[in-house]
Amino acid sequence: MIEYKNIKSIKNTKNINHINNMNTIVTVVVLGIVFVSLTMASWLLPPQEFSDNERRKLTQRPKFSLDTMSDGSFMTEFEKYTLDQFPLRDQFRTLKAYTTYDVFGQLDNHDIYIQDGYAAKLEYPLQMDSLEHAADRFAYIYEKYLADKEMNIYLSIVPDKSYFLAEKHGYLSTDYEKLFHVMRNHMNYADYIDITGTLDITDYYKTDTHWRQEKLPETAAVLAEGMGTSISGAYTEYALDVPFYGVYYGLSALPLPPETLYYLSNDVLDGCIVTNHEDQTMGSIYNMEKKSGKDPYEIFLSGPRSLITIENPNCKADKELVIFRDSFGSSIAPLLSEGYAKITLVDIRYLRADLLERFIEFKNQDVLFLYSTSVLNHSETLT
Repeated sequence: MIEYKNIKSIKNTKNINHINNMNTIVTVVVLGIVFVSLTMASWLLPPQEFSDNERRKLTQRPKFSLDTMSDGSFMTEFEKYTLDQFPLRDQFRTLKAYTTYDVFGQLDNHDIYIQDGYAAKLEYPLQMDSLEHAADRFAYIYEKYLADKEMNIYLSIVPDKSYFLAEKHGYLSTDYEKLFHVMRNHMNYADYIDITGTLDITDYYKTDTHWRQEKLPETAAVLAEGMGTSISGAYTEYALDVPFYGVYYGLSALPLPPETLYYLSNDVLDGCIVTNHEDQTMGSIYNMEKKSGKDPYEIFLSGPRSLITIENPNCKADKELVIFRDSFGSSIAPLLSEGYAKITLVDIRYLRADLLERFIEFKNQDVLFLYSTSVLNHSETLT
């Protein structure tokens, strides 16, 4: 009787193992069919041009030829294409993000991490060659346009969010003090204006890389004072009537809550005239057509532009300012307009430095180099 039960138990165990093996096989087959179907769909469906969540162009379908097949480039590009054009890609990215953080307990997902309610990007390590490149480009501008002129030259550096978050929460962190020292040392022709003491993490958007304009009056006042001018700092605060999702909302692949984007104005800012020299159009400081676009932050001076001027017809002083800047300058430059009759903003990521004399007469202006640590640490875009 005991032997019978043992035999029966063995048979039951074999049956269970057989069923489990069959279930595993069926699961693998089903997943394989789903994967192949989705891959085929990515090839057959019309490709998407742009990812709004990631704010980048997506890889397009590669062209097939005998040459691209023989050298392997077709399959390489096809793999990139299927990854970018995979159906339900955003949903899979969200699933992966939750798995990375909650299942595997990793601290970041593709260098994006979230602490204290703020999404930020790891900024590590310090790229000395990048700082050298940035310093070389600024030195070229100084030698070519500024060295023999009566110009007041200044440097100020905007810390990225990791300056406030990374070391505090145990993440690898750039040596920011070394970064500041290197840039100041290379740019000894410029007076350094330290604004780090005017900022903390609450001065930045939770889902975006940029700082919040409504938090910047003190920072703008320190810059103005450092350049020998003054601003009143009196503004009326307005809220944009659309939700703001910053760049890290899409890059994190997590359903982070939206924010409210605020902007500041007063009689001086309302009276300013902004000229976009790329297409010679004129407008105001805030371009409200941009609020419903891919990046509402572009309401500030219409977003990325190579050359812009802000003219203040009500300025009592006949002073001019030239700002070499990245996107952080778009939201703080308007707050400096009260102290200058004209501000020229130059972005040498989009306008080659050797062409500046075609557009700007450098003469008796204040000049401010205002760059974020993230751009200085990845300065290959500076031309």
